[in-house]
Amino acid sequence: MTTDLALTGLLDSARTTRHGVGAFNVVLLEHAEAIVAGAELAGLPVILQISENCVRYHGGLAPITTATQAIARAADVEVLVHLDHIEDVDLVAEGIALGVDSVMYDGSHLDYDANVAATRVLADRCHAAGIAVEAELGEVGGKDGVHAPGVRTDPTDAAAFVRATGVDALAVAVGTSHAMQTREAAVDRDLVRRLHDAVPVPLVLHGSSGLSDEELQGAVRAGMTKVNISTHLNGLFTRALRGVLDERPDVVDPRKYVAAGRDAITAETSRLLTLLATA
Repeated sequence: MTTDLALTGLLDSARTTRHGVGAFNVVLLEHAEAIVAGAELAGLPVILQISENCVRYHGGLAPITTATQAIARAADVEVLVHLDHIEDVDLVAEGIALGVDSVMYDGSHLDYDANVAATRVLADRCHAAGIAVEAELGEVGGKDGVHAPGVRTDPTDAAAFVRATGVDALAVAVGTSHAMQTREAAVDRDLVRRLHDAVPVPLVLHGSSGLSDEELQGAVRAGMTKVNISTHLNGLFTRALRGVLDERPDVVDPRKYVAAGRDAITAETSRLLTLLATA
């Protein structure tokens, strides 16, 4: 674990003061613009995340990442660019070459020993380039399976994993699920507290779109630091676009309806960042 990287500085400070930092996924360039605008409105730092799925959609890492980095550099607040759920080690190498701030290497699909070995190699490689590393232990899967006891992260295993890999942040399974379109999940706050006490690095909450405002703040108070949200913002974006198209079926200029989605994300990003920072 290193302490002089952009992500570690931001998250370590938040962990010490027990407040949350929002991390939101970029799907289209408008997402990056909207999220940064929301962060500026709130006057708070934010993390822009680019997933492996996003990279496939755009046909490569460089176009969407380079554009996102340009938006981040022009911001009036601290904005970090983070690669999310990366399994392809070649993408990690490309991210290093592009100068991203951090990488989440996802070896959660591997068995424990293989996850440790692969994550250690990637952590060493990223740290040598001045890039922070997040990893995952206890797979945060789909809605149907994530609430089973078997997918929760064990605090003892988590502490050992961090020691063995040297990662700077750890995503843990505590009751959330990816891609939820309803905000009805619940976080195992007792487990979060035990993980916070056992693990020396900031904890990351994936699948946070399924949590209510109360659950989000409760998770942060219990010890979560980095809070990832994607599906919730995508839903707002889509509904805003659909509203314009329903009202104006004759519109053909995409800027006239995509702007509505961008505005919706801006407003909600500002609200969520404030919610997390004041938990």
